[in-house]
Amino acid sequence: MPPYLRLLPEQLINQIAAGEVIERPASALKELVENAIDAGASRIDIALDEGGLAGLSVADNGCGMSKADIALAITRHATSKLEEDDLLAIAHFGFRGEALPSIASVAVVDITSRLAGEAHGWHLHIAHGKQQEVKPAASDVGTLVEVSDLFGSIPARLKFLKTKKTEAGQCLDVVKRLAMACHTIAFHLTDSGRNILSLAAQPDNDMGRQARLAAIIGTSFAREAVRIEAARDDVVLHGLAGLPTMNRPTTAQMYLFVNNRPVRDRQILGAVRAGYQDMLPRGRHPIVTLFIDLPTTEVDVNVHPAKAEVRFRDSARVRGLIVGALSSALREAGMQATHEGGAEALRHLSQSSYPASGGGAGGGIQRPSYGHYSPSPSVGALDNAASFQSPLQASSPPSSAGFLSEASPQARYEAPLEQEEPRHFPLGAARAQLHKTYILAETEDGVCLIDQHAAHERLVMERMKEQQMAGQIPSQALLIPEIVELPADQIEALLQLEEALQSLGLYLEGFGEGAVLVREIPALLSDAAIKPLIADVAEELVMLGGSSALEDKLGHVLATMSCHNSVRAGRVLSQEEMNALLRQMEVTPAAGQCNHGRPTFVTLSLAELEKLFGRR
Repeated sequence: MPPYLRLLPEQLINQIAAGEVIERPASALKELVENAIDAGASRIDIALDEGGLAGLSVADNGCGMSKADIALAITRHATSKLEEDDLLAIAHFGFRGEALPSIASVAVVDITSRLAGEAHGWHLHIAHGKQQEVKPAASDVGTLVEVSDLFGSIPARLKFLKTKKTEAGQCLDVVKRLAMACHTIAFHLTDSGRNILSLAAQPDNDMGRQARLAAIIGTSFAREAVRIEAARDDVVLHGLAGLPTMNRPTTAQMYLFVNNRPVRDRQILGAVRAGYQDMLPRGRHPIVTLFIDLPTTEVDVNVHPAKAEVRFRDSARVRGLIVGALSSALREAGMQATHEGGAEALRHLSQSSYPASGGGAGGGIQRPSYGHYSPSPSVGALDNAASFQSPLQASSPPSSAGFLSEASPQARYEAPLEQEEPRHFPLGAARAQLHKTYILAETEDGVCLIDQHAAHERLVMERMKEQQMAGQIPSQALLIPEIVELPADQIEALLQLEEALQSLGLYLEGFGEGAVLVREIPALLSDAAIKPLIADVAEELVMLGGSSALEDKLGHVLATMSCHNSVRAGRVLSQEEMNALLRQMEVTPAAGQCNHGRPTFVTLSLAELEKLFGRR
């Protein structure tokens, strides 16, 4: 017997629709704030009760609604935002007409609104889908929507809600993203009477947008981030990209907007990651605020119930624009670095556990007790390293004119002649090598501490990139081919990319079971240990698996290979070699971080040092 078909009850249909749109208090809040923005509000006041779990309200000073509009507003698919009935001409946040009826079907909703010029407003009460009559009410111009007893009619949904703190955080994130998109609107958010966020309206220009971003993300981000401005045909990209050293463990601070609509789109996230390729530590994410503007006919915003994802007509063009703009801007930033590293170093130094002078509780500045001093054998400050050979040109001694190679084909990799006092350069003059790992340099207004291995790793990487873009990285044949034993999965990963690896100067082939035969390696890596190099490349490819495109994989391989022939920690450098490294860093793209995203240097200003020692 065939199954019995029937139409679902209207109330159940509304609850199913609500499940697609309203997942938690933050979902309801997002819909209500978007409605307020679409109503032309210049100020939006949001009040949460217990993080939204006990209720929430949104008040705006927008255009308001008439008695007839309020009655129609809670009917499914009723909207004022599709005048031409064209889903490719969407110029508002809300357009589906599902927000208010969806919320009203699973909560108690009170709507109070008044049109400009009317003597009074109107009020409508809906309790879990049951509507009362619209009644006159005292009201300011605009709309107030109050929501309580969310999911009271379907208590099973309550089990999926998190703690008050978590739900409040989700609501705050929604408000922040919408406030970034609409910087000309003032936002005020409270939770249980406590002020959480207050944002004044900003001018409708670039300065106003940057002021809003600074108020939400922080002034250090707005001050140090790289400005992004690029266009391809009728697609425009603008915003701010945080330096790679300003990274976070999650994507929570990646703010993406399409035609001013906040989205969490996987395509765009992937493009941003590709733009930061070989600049971020594994598992870390950048801080970015990117705005993509394009004709509405080129993007479909109606592919997700909550409108969180979009579909581009030409996704390759958008991805190429994002990747190219980010990569170019970050590389041009060169030696720019965040203040976070210096601030963190200063914090650790200022928390020194020296005993207080005099032993009293109010001893003031803590001072060290001086004892017998003997120079540490680990400080090879200006030792002459006659036996040291440049890792990229072992046949000739390093010179201050070019730490990589004097035969570099690109002028940008040739350090400027030191005709002026070295400390006037951005990274200053090398004064000491600490623990055979760090270079201490004196700058005009402070000091700089450089990780010699991380810095040179970036120089090698950029040189290899340059050769790759020129056609192919030159290779050097091994006098005796090297046999490297590897697990089966790693061998398979290498052989699958055999042709691509040859473009990087790495020639290898299968050699029986459990091994590969390496015949040629990149000429720049002539001094590298072959077995560790191949093992690391193979492990990297297995880890990436099928989750990365070929371009991304080759980028990771380049980063791994360049690491193997860089100046190692523990190598004593002469003062000439240290200064040569600093000058090369100053003219190398993306020199602020190594290939794995670690910072290459940390700076402390003279003012910070004086504060540390109580001189300020």
